[in-house]
Amino acid sequence: MVTPFGMHTAYIKLDSFLKAVNAVASGGEAKLLIADGRVRVNGAVELRRGRKLYPGDGVKLADQEFRVERAT
Repeated sequence: MVTPFGMHTAYIKLDSFLKAVNAVASGGEAKLLIADGRVRVNGAVELRRGRKLYPGDGVKLADQEFRVERAT
């Protein structure tokens, strides 16, 4: 699944991204899943909820896969 984000910055933080793609219901849920090591960014476990994601980055949570893409 390719997901665009239309923010004014060149990146989006991991916890915000998970909320934006409806992979989690809240920031608190995102925080727990990330802290538990259940989120991968570009194939590696990511434990930082503030990890900056850029267009082209891949995010995986359980069986859901997302790709960060800049909105046009």
